[in-house]
Amino acid sequence: MHHDLPGAALNARIRDYVAHQRMLGRGYDNEERVLKGLRDFLVQMDMCDLDRAAFDCWSHLLAPLSANTRRARQRIVHKFCQYRRRSDPTCFVPDPLSFARPQPYRVPVLVEPEQIARMLACATALPPTANSPLRPAVLRLAIVLFYTAGLRRGEVLRLTLADIDGEIGVLRVRESKFHKSRFVPLSPSAHEELRRYLQERFAICKDRRPTAPLLCNRSRSWRPYTGTGLRNGIMHLFDQADVRDAQHRRPRVHDLRHSFAVQALVQLYRRGEDIQSRLPHLALYMGHVSVASTAYYLPLVPTLAALASERFAHRCGHLVQEQFDG
Repeated sequence: MHHDLPGAALNARIRDYVAHQRMLGRGYDNEERVLKGLRDFLVQMDMCDLDRAAFDCWSHLLAPLSANTRRARQRIVHKFCQYRRRSDPTCFVPDPLSFARPQPYRVPVLVEPEQIARMLACATALPPTANSPLRPAVLRLAIVLFYTAGLRRGEVLRLTLADIDGEIGVLRVRESKFHKSRFVPLSPSAHEELRRYLQERFAICKDRRPTAPLLCNRSRSWRPYTGTGLRNGIMHLFDQADVRDAQHRRPRVHDLRHSFAVQALVQLYRRGEDIQSRLPHLALYMGHVSVASTAYYLPLVPTLAALASERFAHRCGHLVQEQFDG
């Protein structure tokens, strides 16, 4: 262990590392949070630097998290230590063989339109609270944006009034995941939901500054909804509307985005469109870094095999029949 690195100096190493990565075009917000959490742990344990025992102790604190989340955080620390090793050959670098073993990712719970209808009804019936007078309207709009526009939770939370064109129904999603900004046109029904929300919001919250959050609540003053607050609200609606799959699994908030992608693919198939040529359009709409990310959803479509078989039978069935007849 290096005893010449007090917490402030270790913080400087983290700051230099994060700045280096950002110069390469990476955001590294999550990585910065993980590394600062590690620094705080070392300071709390009165350790000046990281060694194997300290790393193992820190990893033990991650036990309540999923194996994949633990492994991701351990890999963040591993890359940081490798960066330090370039200028300090004696710097500790954890052994990747000791990291949490990767597990198959959880298959999304696909939410059906009738389940969304029940959630919207439950959201409308929710009572406002002193800290969240817009609670019913906020949760209703969030569900609509997740399910009909495929937005990520962070994207919805970061929307400001400057990002909203309520007249034509277009959202500007600024520098989201992979540093990609994009414009998201809404469906007519989602556009109408947005207009209704804005009317209610402006009637209750007078903050119309361009930088004001779209989704807001109030304790002493108006402020943006937090990720935890929005998640808890959506999970409550999953329970209240009894949204479960055949295995009685409750969805996660992100599963609404998965459901949007699957519904979009099903609609493309039913309209007889070429899926492969349309995947880049869906990838652009969802803000994916590549078409491969969008193609991930293809095996998740329960009706896709049947739809593909129907299309094949319609277009090529006569050829098969001619082969048998011959």
